[in-house]
Amino acid sequence: MSIDLRQFGATLLMTVAALSVTAPKAMADEPLSAIDWLSQSLVTPVVQSTPVTNPDEPPVAANGGALPEGVAVSTLDQATPDAVGILPPRVTGLPENLWGLGNSADIAGLISAQNLTDFPALQSLFITLLLAEADAPAASSTGTDPSLLLTRIDKLLAMGALDQARALIDAAGPVGSADLFRRSFDVALLIGDENTACQTLTAAPDLSPALPTRIFCLARTGDWDTASLTLDAAATLGTVAPDEATLLARFLDPALDEGAALPAPATVTPLTLRIYEAVGEPLPTAALPIAFSYADLSDNTGWKAKIEAAERLARVGAIAPNVLLGLYTQQKPAASGSVWDRAAAFQKLDDAMTAQDATAVAQALPGAWAAMQSVELEVPFATLFAAGLAKLPLTGEAQRIAMSLALLSPDYESLTAAALPGASDGFVLGLARGDLTGASAADAMGRAIAPAFAAATTLPDDIKPLLDQHRTGEVILMAMARISSGAQGDLRGVTEGLTILRHIGLEDVARRTALELMLLERRG
Repeated sequence: MSIDLRQFGATLLMTVAALSVTAPKAMADEPLSAIDWLSQSLVTPVVQSTPVTNPDEPPVAANGGALPEGVAVSTLDQATPDAVGILPPRVTGLPENLWGLGNSADIAGLISAQNLTDFPALQSLFITLLLAEADAPAASSTGTDPSLLLTRIDKLLAMGALDQARALIDAAGPVGSADLFRRSFDVALLIGDENTACQTLTAAPDLSPALPTRIFCLARTGDWDTASLTLDAAATLGTVAPDEATLLARFLDPALDEGAALPAPATVTPLTLRIYEAVGEPLPTAALPIAFSYADLSDNTGWKAKIEAAERLARVGAIAPNVLLGLYTQQKPAASGSVWDRAAAFQKLDDAMTAQDATAVAQALPGAWAAMQSVELEVPFATLFAAGLAKLPLTGEAQRIAMSLALLSPDYESLTAAALPGASDGFVLGLARGDLTGASAADAMGRAIAPAFAAATTLPDDIKPLLDQHRTGEVILMAMARISSGAQGDLRGVTEGLTILRHIGLEDVARRTALELMLLERRG
């Protein structure tokens, strides 16, 4: 079958022109989500409303409809996006009616405002909350409004928790909405699964790709000729920006302007990141939002960059500690300084632990501990080594570090059960055991923590009404926010936040958070 290229080109020009009409200029300036680095991967068509009544007649109600103002409606038995989750109550330990009589907009605001990077126990609880399967808030605007679901996904993306975000998107069902596809597409790009993203786009004709996305996906699926013709038509009509046209032209023909470096993009999206990588000019991710660090975990990235990316992601709880273990021990450092020194110190301890050589461990542990402290990876480090260290006959400085790691590990209670309190560690051991009887706090932070673990505690006045309305999720978010802000100054927030967590049954989280407040240098 022969193709009339002139006719094909004319059709292509009309298609490109139509795309430019459906995407008004204002769209470029409108945020797509709470995070500002999502790719403009889809075109949002202009929807013209068609009046069905005489415009000269006054509306039946002030809002122009027959329903009273402020009434939200939803279809019975219709799936509610805000109820989507991947962790059921039996796994999370959280109630199925997590949000109770809450309002989705209020909950979304609390989620967006959270900043828990200094506290691994709270980070873990927060991610669990975002992934929890629970009834939608009773005061959601409509049964089909995905605003709270999108806020949860966006927060995971902002934290760099891409695997978790992708799982939540998948749980929402087939990616048939523009909002979900934008996020799914960018997660796939950052993870390195762009072929799947483009195949999804091809299989969903209702999704209208923006021109850069269309051109990229045409090329990725092997249709280079159509991709090139589309770019030529778009450049002729001026429907792509000149810098985008230059970048896409280099992507389609790597030999074009060979030797001339491309200018750095004004804004980096996952799509531009991947295209720069494809043309042989990868962009550094260290100064970009943390989600971009995930791209450096690919096989195309050097060992040093992989380790640095994994450190950033492990610090916020986005990846498992075992990923760090695998990367730190992948090969022998070829140089010295920063990353290489951390890898060498980690490997020295790992080798000593493998050999179960207590003398070698005692020599290696202080250096490895200092290296992990320098990048705030104490808790992942404790998760990896605390249990093994507890089995070795260590003394002196090594014993003190091993005890700190035991207190910071998920198994803090069992690992410290046989420890004898000394003058300086009685308070933290009491926290680990949940019993502060006879223990006294040596500093202001300890004195703020102690009342939360007293036999009789009083909830803050604003919390009880929320619990009466079964708004447990909001109460958890408020408790975490108070602890985080309280650690930076007003220690009353620490007392209140820990008290709230214990009152609603999150004893383990409260204890781990208190231990982190005492042992990690994250204050003020």
